[in-house]
Amino acid sequence: MKRQAVGFLAAALVACRAGGDRAAATDAAVSMAPADSLAVAGRGVEIWFTLSRPSLTPDGSPCTDRAIEIRRGGSRIPVPLLYTGEAPRIVNDSTARAILYTGCLAGNAYLVDLRSGRPTREPR
Repeated sequence: MKRQAVGFLAAALVACRAGGDRAAATDAAVSMAPADSLAVAGRGVEIWFTLSRPSLTPDGSPCTDRAIEIRRGGSRIPVPLLYTGEAPRIVNDSTARAILYTGCLAGNAYLVDLRSGRPTREPR
């Protein structure tokens, strides 16, 4: 009976330690998240880098893809499902152009409606 109790206690301590390591890793990742930063401004609108997701390049190097948000006056419009690795370009009063990045590799170009935040794949 004593051996079972000792075994259980040892397993519980190992589980607590493993959970603590995961929590520390999560805390480190959150504290390393880049702050919001202005990507481009013009025509009465600002486009900001906001959320980030850590990734790896094909050679295994760490990198970060960033989400964007449109800010005009007091409104904030997140652009859904579009992470990028470069600053978008404002095309006109209603449209910006952003490149979709996955794993820090450039992909398709998207036209983003500056009023709704809706991205639409740019025709080739």
